[in-house]
Amino acid sequence: MVILQLRFLLVSFFTSIVGEAQYVMQDAVLMHYIDRRFLSLESRLEKCNQDILDYVQEFHDFSRRMISHLEGLRVYKAEFKNEVAHLLTRVERAQRDIDYFESTRESTACVEVDEDLVEKQLNEDAEEKRKVKLMLNASCDNMLAGIKSIKIVKKTGDMHGSWMTDPGKDHLKIYFLSGSKNNVILEFANIRAFTERNHKLTPRRVNLPSSWQGTGHVVYNGFLFYHIYGSLNEIVKYNIQRRKVTDRMLLPGAGQISAYELFPDTKIDLAIDEQGLWAIHAEPDTSGNLVITKINHMTMAVEHTWDTSCNSKNAEGAFLMCGTLYVVYNSPSGGTSRIECVYDVLDTINTYEIPVLPFPKRQGSHSMIHYNPKEKQLFAWANGSQILYKLQTKQKV
Repeated sequence: MVILQLRFLLVSFFTSIVGEAQYVMQDAVLMHYIDRRFLSLESRLEKCNQDILDYVQEFHDFSRRMISHLEGLRVYKAEFKNEVAHLLTRVERAQRDIDYFESTRESTACVEVDEDLVEKQLNEDAEEKRKVKLMLNASCDNMLAGIKSIKIVKKTGDMHGSWMTDPGKDHLKIYFLSGSKNNVILEFANIRAFTERNHKLTPRRVNLPSSWQGTGHVVYNGFLFYHIYGSLNEIVKYNIQRRKVTDRMLLPGAGQISAYELFPDTKIDLAIDEQGLWAIHAEPDTSGNLVITKINHMTMAVEHTWDTSCNSKNAEGAFLMCGTLYVVYNSPSGGTSRIECVYDVLDTINTYEIPVLPFPKRQGSHSMIHYNPKEKQLFAWANGSQILYKLQTKQKV
């Protein structure tokens, strides 16, 4: 009997132990399942966060692309508006010329000439010339008689570039812009600091926000005017001391072809003379003939445009003096530079009687020729050399 009771107790004991073990196993399986679910949720949350970050980055990239496209559209709109205005001006000029020629042409038939129309056309031409004379300084009556001498100041920098002083300021600072595409100006205190190798006379370095195109830039009244690289015809006005862009403009009709065949990098050649700021360029509509535009340097607005008879073929550069354009030509192989074409906007020079004006003997061609009205000499760059030309002038006949 005792044995039976003991067996019953043992069975009951082992049964309770097995039951508790089963509960422990079930709890462990459940905990393991819960852990896996949490890990799965964490993985999904991480993927969701990454997807959100990717979407945000894609939206930012899309926004930047849209802003860039909108900026391009604004530039295109301004350029198109300027081109339309330029075209309308040309159409009006052409219409006036057609009306004038039709009113004055001779005919074998008996034609009654409308004297009122002829008189009106003559009055309009006279009024146009009067406005141009009022706009320009008519008292400037000097013209070029010859190139008197040459001085090679220094040989440094790239094969092509620009160097100049500011004719609108009293200081003697030299501005050095090396290369036909760059964005760094070196400002020297004077010509001595530019020519001497003195570590104490180091130039001030100015980094532009965008690169220039060609070598046709100028410094005037403390501002650098230059054609932006990569743009068709955008000109920037940059304050050198404050280091910021203060204005910009689109030059109608410019930038499609090079201004000078022998130096194709320059599409727009800016110039300074006694009258202020000018732009020189060529257009396909004029068969490659040069076009000169008077620009108001304060407002960056076009004041007047002239189609000249000087062609860009075999031209290497040009400059203006007292409202007269002088175009320098050479041979493609690089011979002696010479002035062969002259155009006076006031029509006070008989350009057909002006002889060919050669530069002092030297081989090679110029990549930049700019007139300085304050110093009455030419600043030039040829084959990596910075050159000064003294001029011989006389009064316009």
